[in-house]
Amino acid sequence: MYDQNHLASRLARHAQLTPERVFARRAGRPDTTYGEMFAGAERIAARLIAAGVGPGDRVAVQVEKSLEAVQLYLAAVMAGGVFLPLNTAYTVAELDYFLGDATPAVVVCDPARRAAVEPLARGATVFDLGADGSGTLTAELADAEGFEAVARGAEDLAAILYTSGTTGRSKGAMLRHENLLSNAEVLRDYWRFTDRDVLIHALPIFHSHGLFVATNTSLLAGATLIFMPGFDVEAILQAIPEATAMMGVPTFYTRLLKDSRLTPELCAGMRLFVSGSAPLLAETHRQWEAATGHRILERYGMTETNMNTSNPYDGDRRAGTVGFPLPGIEVRVMLDGAEVPEGGIGVLEVRGPNVFKGYWQMPEKTAEELQADGWFITGDLGMIDAEGYVTIVGRAKDLVISGGYNVYPKEVEEAIDDMPGVVESAVIGVPHPDFGEGVVAVVVADGSVTEDGIAGALKDQLAKFKQPKRIFIVPELPRNTMGKVQKKALRDEYAGLFAGA
Repeated sequence: MYDQNHLASRLARHAQLTPERVFARRAGRPDTTYGEMFAGAERIAARLIAAGVGPGDRVAVQVEKSLEAVQLYLAAVMAGGVFLPLNTAYTVAELDYFLGDATPAVVVCDPARRAAVEPLARGATVFDLGADGSGTLTAELADAEGFEAVARGAEDLAAILYTSGTTGRSKGAMLRHENLLSNAEVLRDYWRFTDRDVLIHALPIFHSHGLFVATNTSLLAGATLIFMPGFDVEAILQAIPEATAMMGVPTFYTRLLKDSRLTPELCAGMRLFVSGSAPLLAETHRQWEAATGHRILERYGMTETNMNTSNPYDGDRRAGTVGFPLPGIEVRVMLDGAEVPEGGIGVLEVRGPNVFKGYWQMPEKTAEELQADGWFITGDLGMIDAEGYVTIVGRAKDLVISGGYNVYPKEVEEAIDDMPGVVESAVIGVPHPDFGEGVVAVVVADGSVTEDGIAGALKDQLAKFKQPKRIFIVPELPRNTMGKVQKKALRDEYAGLFAGA
């Protein structure tokens, strides 16, 4: 029933072989088996097809996290469509751009937003789906016995994910069936996922981390999810003794570390903690190992590529690095058209079956970043050391050029973050009349830390051109929903700092 659909045929394997296996556990709800999961997805797929979804048509979705929303993802793939998940934080004005750009055949939204979304749908069929799984999408679904997934090949589109759009217009990254399948298969094997695993799933599912990395990898392995609507310290601590693995963003780990119940005994049955979507401080690595006895495994991916590198499952998981290129994926460091010698800093480029097809309706932007020979220019600054470990230094657009000298924010941030009383920092460049850009540090710290104290400590650690010209202590740094610090927001806030200096 799935044989002709490249991605669905693999994701549904355990539903066909062991339909009684538990796929998801939810608080206060009966367990959901693999068979039930895919039977529900088939019924939704039949509804999508009846609503006019054909091969290649987009299915735009902005709903709260639920198991039915995961079924909707599977259904879109089965129906031959292209799944388009949208951040639940996007405003109606932002939705107008995405729906106008993607021209979906079907739009699925939260019931509370339906009245606002319908005028933006531009003729698309609109369904709604609530956090409890109810709504017009799932109401009175007909039995889909004998359902046949629409034929789709390895090169056909499975999803479009829009980038966060921190500079310019958000870009829709087109992901093929093979992009998603090959990456999930590699992660299943590299991270040793099997049908004995129980994964804590507290990530959002509008993002590749929660949707493709956690969900697809678990489906391929036949693993079970402890499926949570979002991150909650109490719920996580209760789930850990029943689980074997967790995938999270850095804030998951920093918040859990504040609870005294986090102990090696609590985590005795866990085999793997994975962190991604934003850099993890070296201090968090050390604190987590001291509290639990486990080394967090940090990896590196992008919307356009899914996962590119990972620290090893066996071997040294080095804090501050994102490990080695995953099997089948190449990574190189380039500067001015030439490959950078070992240990040098440049722009990371990646090539492999995980790399996307291009940006939706942006051929010029695609040509700029995705080269004819398959190498994708990530825009991330990094280096590869003598042992092959990849370190991310920052985004190329975050590089500060002050007085003609390159300042890599991460180097300054690490020096500040190592100081007692400092929680975290963000280093940016803002316009300066003499130097072009002035280095500015924005720091989260306890009451024992002062701006003068930080400046004094840096004098013997960093060359003068790297030292911040101004330091600000703030209660918190601006972040997006995946925990990434939003440096553009900081640059905007402090843009006029040196005006008239």
